[in-house]
Parts: sequence; structure tokens; C-alpha cells
Amino acid sequence: MSLEAARKFDGEIVNADSMQVYRELDVGTAKPTAEEQSVTRHHLIDILEPTEEFDAARFVILAKKVITEIGAQGKIPLVVGGTGFYIKALIYGLPETALTDPAIRQHLKNEQEQFGSQALYDRLKKVDAVTAKRLHPNDTFRVIRALEVYAATGKPLSEIHAKHRFQTKRYEALKIGLNLPRQELYDRIDHRVLAMMDAGFLQEVEALMQKGYSADLKSMQALGYRHMTACLRGKLSFEEAVTTMQRDTRHYAKRQLTWFKKDPEIHWLHPDDWSATKSLIEGHLKPS
Repeated sequence: MSLEAARKFDGEIVNADSMQVYRELDVGTAKPTAEEQSVTRHHLIDILEPTEEFDAARFVILAKKVITEIGAQGKIPLVVGGTGFYIKALIYGLPETALTDPAIRQHLKNEQEQFGSQALYDRLKKVDAVTAKRLHPNDTFRVIRALEVYAATGKPLSEIHAKHRFQTKRYEALKIGLNLPRQELYDRIDHRVLAMMDAGFLQEVEALMQKGYSADLKSMQALGYRHMTACLRGKLSFEEAVTTMQRDTRHYAKRQLTWFKKDPEIHWLHPDDWSATKSLIEGHLKPS
């Protein structure tokens, strides 16, 4: 859909997927193929090493820059991806939170190594149940970030976000969400996971580990990658890794839909409904 929109409206794509920014993480992130990227220029893909950390604040800085550049060329920026908080931060800006504190963060990382991710997640549930509810227990980077903010400010991250309220728009954005009937969506997720295995996903993760990339990296804790690393470390059989990845991807899709359904500005369409998408974009771009 985004490629068709880029062709029709002379657009360039700005990636809003938090994992496609990493080099060498290709199969597991469903990164656009070379052929797809040849249709139009794609931005913010393959810009980081797997060892680097990336968050919404850095995304906003980079995305604003490329959106300005695309607009200066008279082209249309198409922000494409499912990392909802990145998109929200781009359009409405980020709340003022405490500056990151390396000492607190390192202390929390040490605790994670000593006591495990679940222990930190359980603590987050006690001090910020709202943020904990939207995070996976294995999303160590964001769990640590939320605990870091609480330790530095004495306030839950969710409370800081609630006060910010994301009300001042920086862009007049048309928001389009694509969705399928639930069972069809889940069936496609299950088949996609199998297709990723056929495309060499396990071998991709094995090569990353052989290059020295730790299974504890934020990039390697992402959906799918953590399942493959568990398999390669003997914690899960291959069959268990595949079925668990299918289950967790279905759960993730459900959480994504819950997140995006809260936004009344999103126009929900079937992925094959190009005519409705085209009409919406034409209406949005029409001079007022």
C-alpha cells in the first residue's frame, strides 16, 4: 500500500519500525526488499549497528530532518510502520522527562543480569502499572527506561506522559490503519512466521551471534529474535521457538490494535482497498 501511494503521489517512505533501523536484522524485521526499496527512496532503514540503542527521542530528531528534506523537494513524506509511540512522538512531540542517568541505568542493568528481566518487570508493575501493562516482560530496554525515569523523578512514566497529553500537533498528518478480520490476521501471522523460517531466519540470528552480538542486546530481544536466540542457546526446541513466536506475534498484533484503536483520527481500511486509500490521500492533499 505504501509503495503504491509513493508511486501515485510522488512520495518517499520514512520508516517508523523500531527494528528496521538495524543493519543485518533483515528477515526477522520483514525489512523491505531491494526491489521494493527501488520503487522509491526509503529513509531510516539500516542506519544503526545492532549494538546501538535507539528510542523515540532519537527517532523524532532523525525523522523530522528527513521529512523536512522530502518536503523541500516537493515530495510527500509517507511515514510507514507499526511502532505506535514513535509515530505519536513525531506528530505531538515528547514530554519533558528526566535526562537519562547512566549511573541509574547501569545499576538497573546489573540488577537485570543478577535477578533477571522478570524481577525488574515485577517492580515496574508496582511503581507504574500503566506502563507495565503496555510492555512485554522481556522488553528489557523499555522496562529499564521506565524504572530509570521513576528513580530519577519519583514519578511514573505514564503519569508524565498523561500530563503531556500529546495535544499539540506538529504536523497535519493523515493517518491510515490497515486491518483484517481477526482470524484472517492470525492465520497470516502464523504463515508469515513459517515463511520467515523458510527464508533463513534462524540462520540470520545464528550468524549474528557468531559475530559476537549478545542475546541481551535490545535489538536481539525483539520479537522473533529472542525466540531464535533461545533456540540456539538450547532453551527452546526449534518447534517450541516457532510456535511461541507465532503466539507472541499474535499477542503483539492484538496490543498494537489496542494502541492504535485509541486514536480516533485513524482511518481503518482493508489492505487491498487501494481506491479508498487513494481517495483519502487525494482529499488530504487537496488545497483548502
